Order: sequence, then structure tokens, then C-alpha cells
Amino acid sequence: MKIDSGLPPDLAKVADKIRELEDIGYDGASCAEMNHDPFMPLAIAAEHSEKIEIKTGIAVAFARSPMILANLSHDLNAYSKGRFTLGLGSQIKPHISKRFSMPWGKPGPQMRELILAMRAIWANWYEGKPLEFVGEYYKHTLMTPAFTPENIEYGAPRVNLAAVGPMMTQVCGEVADGMIIHPFSNERYIRNVTLPAIAKGLEKSGRSRADIEIAYTPFIISGETEEQFEAARLAARQRISFYGSTPAYKGVLEQHNWGDLQLELNTLSKQGRWDVMATLISDDMLEVFGIVATPDKLVSEILDRYGDIIDRTSAEFGFVSDIDQRKEMIEQLRTS
Repeated sequence: MKIDSGLPPDLAKVADKIRELEDIGYDGASCAEMNHDPFMPLAIAAEHSEKIEIKTGIAVAFARSPMILANLSHDLNAYSKGRFTLGLGSQIKPHISKRFSMPWGKPGPQMRELILAMRAIWANWYEGKPLEFVGEYYKHTLMTPAFTPENIEYGAPRVNLAAVGPMMTQVCGEVADGMIIHPFSNERYIRNVTLPAIAKGLEKSGRSRADIEIAYTPFIISGETEEQFEAARLAARQRISFYGSTPAYKGVLEQHNWGDLQLELNTLSKQGRWDVMATLISDDMLEVFGIVATPDKLVSEILDRYGDIIDRTSAEFGFVSDIDQRKEMIEQLRTS
């Protein structure tokens, strides 16, 4: 299993952080699109590292055109000497249409087309194939030598896709190199919904499970003190309630007969009652959506539940004060 960690969005802190992660022995470092751009920190990370993989985890796909994404990804992959992976997510309609002011289509088909459009662009750059991509959402038919990158020795970047529902998950199995299972998931949902959908997409594209890398990071509720445990419980409750308010994620709750909670959380979210939402997440829900364990039992709990499912996970383990213990925990996961 490969082990990843996160990068800070603060550009001034990236260089020190990526060196620290590489020294500890992490396999990858990702930057999420939250309140800052996810690509700029990775340029600094590439400059100040040698081996560690760098990736967006995730960048909002529909906020950008395939050409913009193809260019950004090419530059980061070339500069990092083949270490970049483009992690994409769809986001939800209100964010795409109201926050980014971009058109919203049918997420599954649009994502499939976006990834195929990028691959067509890269095939033109790296293999010299004519650029003739015409789809329902994207059209790319013009590329001249002046706009073709010259540093093409490392080829096309890998593309990972985040998904929750079966349709987007099937798209991932069909056209992506890796699957980022959303943290708002659980073992039953992954086994009953996610894995069959991936298999269906792989079959459609004539590929096998070995052709795709699956990453998942459950909520971690742990700590060396009871105060740390309580803080982790509260943070997990807040995130679970936030994700649970999303109508598209109702199916995850329904796997455990908690579907009615989604409407209640959604109503509270529209009222801005975020603190109340968190109180609706029970201890049983924490056990299902997260790993609740002391540091010495944490790795075995992760492996028991997900060891046969996933190929990589994120493991910061920042609550472990002993750096040697943290390295040992990471190595235990890696050698599983």
C-alpha cells in the first residue's frame, strides 16, 4: 500500500513540508482545491523534492476546460519528471454554476468526455495524432506548432477521479488511471456499490482491476489524550454531517438505513445551522464512517477493514508526537 499526505495551500510553507514528507518516506503528496488554487503549490513541491509523487486531490474539473487542465498537468508532469497525477472531482451544481459561473451538464457523461478530451489533446502533443475531438460538451479541433509543448519526454500525466455515486464510479473504471474514493464512504458502501461499479467500467474499457489504483482515506478518530480524541470526534461529526447533507450522497447513508437523515441535514444546512448538524451524527455513525482507535491499534484497524480493497491511503498521523512511532505506523501500512 502506498501512503500519501497533504500539502499546505500556503505557498511559503510548501518547500519545508514537501522535504519533510519525502524525508519521512511518504509516497505521495496532494493539494486540495478548497480556499486556494491546488496547482500552484505543486510547482514548488516539484522544485523541492526528488522522488515523491505530487497530485491534485482534487481539482474541480468543471471549473476548467480540458485544454486548461491539459496544459497545467503537462507543465507539472514535465517539471517534476513524470511525478504528477491530475486528481479530478466534479463538485456539485451550485458550486459549478454559482461559485465558478460555469455550465453544468450531466456529471457522469461530462466527466467522461472531459477526460477523453484531455487524452486526445495529449495524444496530439506526445504522439503527433491529429486533434479531432468533438463531443456533446467539448470540442477541440485546432492545435498549431506554436501552441504544442516541446518538453514531451515524460508523456501524459496519470488521471485520477474522485467519485461517490455508481455512475461517476463507473466512469472512473472506464477512463481514469485511479479512483479516489470520497471520504464520505464506508466499508459496506464500498463493497456493495463502489467496487461493482468500478468493475463495470473496467469491463467496458477492456481493462482489469490491476489497471486502476484505488485510494481511500477514512475519517481517523484517534489521539494520545482524551482531549485529542474529543477534538477528532467533533471534527469527524462536522465533516460527516456536511457531506451527509448533500442529496447526491444519500445512497451512502441508505446502506445503513440512515437515508432519512440526509433530508434533515440538508434542511439544517440551508438554515446555516452547522453546529446542530454535527450533533445528529451518533457514535455508531462515527464507527461506520471512521476508524476509532488508539494510535497503537490504528494501523491494524485500517488494514482489517480496508486492506484488501485499497492500494493507497493518506496517513498524516499528526497526533502522534513521537516521529519514530509515526514512521513505524506508515511503514506498517506500506508493507501490508
